[in-house]
Amino acid sequence: QLQASGGGLVQPGGSLRLSCTSSGFTLGYYAIGWFRQAPGKKREFVAGITWNWGTPNYDDSVKGRFIISRDRAKRMVYLQMNNLKTEDTALYYCTTRSGDIRTKAYEYPYWGQGTQVTVSS
Repeated sequence: QLQASGGGLVQPGGSLRLSCTSSGFTLGYYAIGWFRQAPGKKREFVAGITWNWGTPNYDDSVKGRFIISRDRAKRMVYLQMNNLKTEDTALYYCTTRSGDIRTKAYEYPYWGQGTQVTVSS
């Protein structure tokens, strides 16, 4: 199971840290991804990280603002979101797949419940 948390309401320019807990997986050669979905839009890739090596990958829209990291001992993945913009408003999901990071939602078979991020003044 995957569970995302940490969402909330924040003003433009503010920060939030999302957390993703995993259970029931024997994590090894896995990738953990963060996706988001705004109303009326497709689910889109935000960032991903390989579990074993911690190699990150970011969508261009969040590069330089978001940081993905993982804590192997705690089986946690984090998404530090800085300098948030109104266009970052969405439901954020964490997900996982066996293998490397992919940027298409259909390539991830395991999804948790999302956490809402709202950026508004």
